[in-house]
Amino acid sequence: MNDVERFDLIVLGSGPAGATGAAEAASLGRKVAIVERGQGLGGSATSVGTLPSKALREAAFLIEAGRLRRVAAVDVSLRPGATLGDLLSNLPSVIEVERLRVRALLDQHGIEHLRGEASFVGPHTIQVVSSDGRSSNWACDHVLLATGSRPWRPDALRISDPRVLDTDSILSLQKLPATMAVIGGGVIGSEYACCFAALGVNVTLIDTRAMPLPFLDEEIAATMRSGMGRLGIQSWLPERVVRAVPEERGIRLEFAGRQDLTVEIVLVAAGRRGNTTALGLDRAGLQAEERELLAVDRYYRTRVSHIYAAGDVVGQPALASAAAEQARVAVRHAFAPKKRTARTPVLPIGIWTIPEVASIGLTEQELRGAGIGYLVGQARYADSARAWILGDTEGLLKLLFLSDDRRLVGVHAAGEGAIELVHVGLVALLAEAPPELMLSACFNNPTLGEMYARATRAAFPA
Repeated sequence: MNDVERFDLIVLGSGPAGATGAAEAASLGRKVAIVERGQGLGGSATSVGTLPSKALREAAFLIEAGRLRRVAAVDVSLRPGATLGDLLSNLPSVIEVERLRVRALLDQHGIEHLRGEASFVGPHTIQVVSSDGRSSNWACDHVLLATGSRPWRPDALRISDPRVLDTDSILSLQKLPATMAVIGGGVIGSEYACCFAALGVNVTLIDTRAMPLPFLDEEIAATMRSGMGRLGIQSWLPERVVRAVPEERGIRLEFAGRQDLTVEIVLVAAGRRGNTTALGLDRAGLQAEERELLAVDRYYRTRVSHIYAAGDVVGQPALASAAAEQARVAVRHAFAPKKRTARTPVLPIGIWTIPEVASIGLTEQELRGAGIGYLVGQARYADSARAWILGDTEGLLKLLFLSDDRRLVGVHAAGEGAIELVHVGLVALLAEAPPELMLSACFNNPTLGEMYARATRAAFPA
C-alpha cells in the first residue's frame, strides 16, 4: 500500500453534501479528494433534481402569476405548441454556472477531483474506475458517502413504457400532455403536480395517505391544498394504484375501490432509494437498510466509525440545504470535534408548490400533542397590500410562541414568497429573540415582511 496515495478524507459524490463536506474538511487543513461518477460536478441536484425542477417551476409560475395579477395591458400565456425544452431554455446555462461554482470551490481548497465509479476495496481503500475502464486505488483515513438517491417505484408501476416516467426522467418529455397522473403526494410529487397544472395540464394527484406531507402544520397544509385545488389539481386521497395497463390511448390505472383512470403520462414520485448498490459496502463492513439507505447517528457517522454519510443517501428530509448541513456536522465531528458538531437546532423546509410552503420549528399539532402551552399569531396575506399587488390573497404566515417564556418555536408560511419570507423567522428563532423584536422592527412597506409584526401582535395583543 506504500504506492497508494493517501487522503485524510475521500468524498463520494459532488452534490450539496459532497461538495460542502469536502470544502469543510479542506478548510480544516485536511487533504481531500472527491469522486464524481457523472460528467459534471454538482450531482443529481444540479443535473436532474433541484435546479431543473425549480427552473420548470419558475416558468410555470410566470404563467400563473400573470393570471393572478390580472394586469390589463399584459397578456401572459403559454405559446401554442411550446415544449418543455422551450420552457427550460435557460437551464443549460444555469447548470453550467452551478458546475463552475462547485469547480471553483474545489479548486479554491485544493481538493483532488477523481472521475469514475467508486467502490470500497477495504474499509480504508477506495477504487475508482474511469469511463475508459482504467482502475486506481486510493487510501484514506475517513470516508464521506454523499452518493445521493434515485427514484423508487412500487411494484404496480414497474412497467417499461415511455409514458410512465419518474422524477429523474420527467423533464425529457418532448411535449406537454393533456392529462397526467402524479403518483405520490410528497414534496417532489406535489411540486411537479403544481408545475404541470399551471402549464394547463389536467393533473390528478394520487397518494396512499389521506394527509400527505404530515410534517407540515395542519393550517399551512390546508392552505397549500386549497391553492392546488384552484390550479385544477384533482386529489385522490387515500388511494392506491393496483395495476398500470399500457393502452393505445394512454396508461390505464386501476384502483381497488374507484373507477379506472386513463392518462397520457404517469409521473411516479413515490419515493427514492439510496445510491449504494455498487459501493461494495460489505467490503467496508457496512450494510444498507431498507431502500438501500444508510443508518447514521447524530453526527452522521455510520456503524463503521470512520465512515460518514450525508444527504439523500441517509433518507429524510432529503433537502439540499439539509444535506449541506449534515455534511458540515459530519466533517467537523471527524476532524475538529472541539468545534460545533451538533446539528443546527432547526432546518428550514421549503416546498416549491403553487403556493410556496415553508416551515421552521415545531408545528401546532406537535405542541398540542406534547401538552406544551403555546400562543398562536397569524397574519393573512389578504391584509397585506404587497400580497394584493402580487395577486395572492390566500396566503398565511403563522407564528408559534411558548406560553411560559414567550419564545418563538415555530414559523410556518404558505403563499407567494413564503420560502424567502420564512428566513426572517429562522434568524429570530435561532437567536431566541423576544416578541418585542418583531414589534419594534421597522419593516419596509409594502412588503410581506410586515406580516411578522402583525402576526406577533396577534399573539400578544396587549
